[in-house]
Amino acid sequence: MTVNQILNTKGKQVFSVTSNITVYEAIKVMGEKNIGAVLIIENENLKGILSERDYARKVVLKGKSSLDTYVHEIMEDDLVTVKPSDSIDYCMGLMSSKRIRHLPVVENNTVLGLISIGDVVKGIIEMQKETIDYLHTYISQ
Repeated sequence: MTVNQILNTKGKQVFSVTSNITVYEAIKVMGEKNIGAVLIIENENLKGILSERDYARKVVLKGKSSLDTYVHEIMEDDLVTVKPSDSIDYCMGLMSSKRIRHLPVVENNTVLGLISIGDVVKGIIEMQKETIDYLHTYISQ
């Protein structure tokens, strides 16, 4: 299974904000959209990502105020991205080794989507189910 297959199943809608808004405004978008991370896109260029984990570790635990802290102050700008043709096994390896939960999907400098660890796990479970069904059918013949 590939990243593109995951995007075709879950959808390719991307939620983004700019880096010059407050963290509170970005968290509000995440809450309204029921998402765990938001991409930072400016002039159609991917600049970073902000996750709930960033908020917890870089604002809450440091005693900062989300109303007085700007996205550019805490966003992750050392991005790990994947291509639509990448396998979910590759994505799982990246997420495990880099200890991240979200991967922007980029091709030719264009953001095509965002996949989460949940999307990858769901894809792996689906692949395993298909293998089990195939083996069941094979054994039953």
